[in-house]
Amino acid sequence: MELLIQNLISPVVLAFLLGAIAQWVKSDLQIPDALYQGLSIYLLFAIGLKGGVALSETPITELIAPLGVTLLLGILTPFSAYFLLKSFGRIGRTDAAATAAHYGSVSAVTFLAALEAARIGGFTPENFLPALVAVLEIPGIIVGLLLARQQRVGGMKAAMHEVLTGKSIFLLIGGMVIGALCGAGKIEAVAPFFIAPFKGVLCLFLLELGIVAGRRLRDIKKAGWRLVAIGVILPMVHGLLGTAAGVVAGMNPGGAAVLGAMVGSASYIAAPAAVRIALPKASPGIYLTLSLGVTFPFNLAVGIPTFLAFAEFCHRTFS
Repeated sequence: MELLIQNLISPVVLAFLLGAIAQWVKSDLQIPDALYQGLSIYLLFAIGLKGGVALSETPITELIAPLGVTLLLGILTPFSAYFLLKSFGRIGRTDAAATAAHYGSVSAVTFLAALEAARIGGFTPENFLPALVAVLEIPGIIVGLLLARQQRVGGMKAAMHEVLTGKSIFLLIGGMVIGALCGAGKIEAVAPFFIAPFKGVLCLFLLELGIVAGRRLRDIKKAGWRLVAIGVILPMVHGLLGTAAGVVAGMNPGGAAVLGAMVGSASYIAAPAAVRIALPKASPGIYLTLSLGVTFPFNLAVGIPTFLAFAEFCHRTFS
């Protein structure tokens, strides 16, 4: 309960809530699109830089197990999402595959929120976690698109190009390469811009996401209770599985919980871009409403503190 309260009163979560409230009261609050794009570029590149520095300082033997379980989870989770969406959600193959691609990928902002919550809670997550974000981003999207290939809609090649060259992956990997090559010493020169203001920029980004999620909440009634339930079930099941896998891989409780939050999240940057190209007939009203209107706020409020508590329990019980 203490972890839940700490997470709910953090600036990141409250900024998201403020944005949602702005929509509910019909405020004219808006974040200009150009500013939103700038904030997303800043956050993704900064994540990559910090992850690259951490990679340059981490022995490869410490990375093998976390990277392995992350890749495995990125392949498996879209299958569980797809079959639950088809059977319990009662939606068609294309929509199920498109939505599964989102749940197999990762939300970079959920990762950041989980990282912040872990540090506020007194945990010390591993510094190499940004590398796991890049690893988790791609496999789920590929599997999701392959699940829909029976209908031969859209272009797989074009979609893969969109995934690999889109700003999310491009900035994460590019930032990591720069951070790894330069190391902590040289990155120190740009730290006043990329490190110190990071949390403030994240709050502004979450304010905009709150506004967007507030708009999407209007679509929840159209989605139906079954899909809304899936938007809660998937992050919890995937998140607990990811947390347990992190503990098994030897990660500390904070890192395992952040991995759980990553696995339990749903992409709304890279996946929508790929799905829009490869599965043009898939309904954004389903995959965006679930990923941004249901799963994202659920993880902020309930999922992340649950994963932290579960990671602590697993570590205390099995270590």
